[in-house]
Amino acid sequence: MARAHTHPRPRPDEEAYRRSASQIGWQVMAVCAALVVIGGGVILAFVFWQTTPSEVAKPVQPGEIEVRLDPGELILATALLATGAIICAGLAARLIARRAVYPLDEAFRLQRRFVADVSHELRTPLAVIDARAQQLSALTPPGDSRHAVLLELRQDARIMAEVIDAMLTTTSGAPHESGTAPLAETIATVARDLSEVAKPYGVTLVAESDDLVVATPVQAVRRCLVALADNALDHAPAGSVITITGTARGGEAVVTVQDTGDGIQGITPDRVFDRFAQGTQPATARGAARTSRGIGLALVRELCEAHGGTVRVANSGPGGTTFELTLPLADTNGRQ
Repeated sequence: MARAHTHPRPRPDEEAYRRSASQIGWQVMAVCAALVVIGGGVILAFVFWQTTPSEVAKPVQPGEIEVRLDPGELILATALLATGAIICAGLAARLIARRAVYPLDEAFRLQRRFVADVSHELRTPLAVIDARAQQLSALTPPGDSRHAVLLELRQDARIMAEVIDAMLTTTSGAPHESGTAPLAETIATVARDLSEVAKPYGVTLVAESDDLVVATPVQAVRRCLVALADNALDHAPAGSVITITGTARGGEAVVTVQDTGDGIQGITPDRVFDRFAQGTQPATARGAARTSRGIGLALVRELCEAHGGTVRVANSGPGGTTFELTLPLADTNGRQ
């Protein structure tokens, strides 16, 4: 029995490029059609004006040639010529548009392949780290306080593996996974994990949240909060406090991440979520030691929008900056 050959379904980005090329072609065809119709109308109006009784009755001057045309045949010839011109212009526009868009499609394909390759290569080292942490935990005497640290290390490796899987899912063009997350627990976990990073800089993280369930996967919520808290840590002076709070507002959960730094400088607050956008480097010890690429906050916005949420700068000034993240609440059964 012969096997049916199935063609792979185009990725969403490839479909978007094809739609863009098609739209450009149709738009150019519409412009050409309008020009042809206007030009043809002017020509026909002039020809019909020449066929009026007053013009026909004029005597032929010496050296002139009189040509008589049938109006019906003239209209048919003009219509055929205009239709052919519109079709040729449309086909040429579609071909030119596809050629113009192809480099963008190719560049995005190379970017997607790079992300997929990097994500795939990182999975094995993470598995090795988890295995060695598990082995070290087995060698640690019972009751040793280091068991808790090793458990957290394995948890961190699992979270990194989930992030890599999410990156692979994104590069494959598959839709984002759905799910729910306990907001208070997620905020507390993020604050506890980043407290270890903030401790050498004399910064404290405080978590406060109502008992809410958001209609967003735990991994996505955590990635957003980690990026916002990490950004706040760059701007937080020694001895200050970063506060992460979660409350309900209508049918949404509102999470704020607040620091007491000098505020956003060198860039307007509405541009901090643009990819590769960078402001003035913070004067704090951690901020001065790090190089910003302008990617973290852009990823936060993309993740939020993908799951029906939003993120914005609520306020920023000499007294600090507050980011506000909104996510849809899950229903009472924990379903979206």
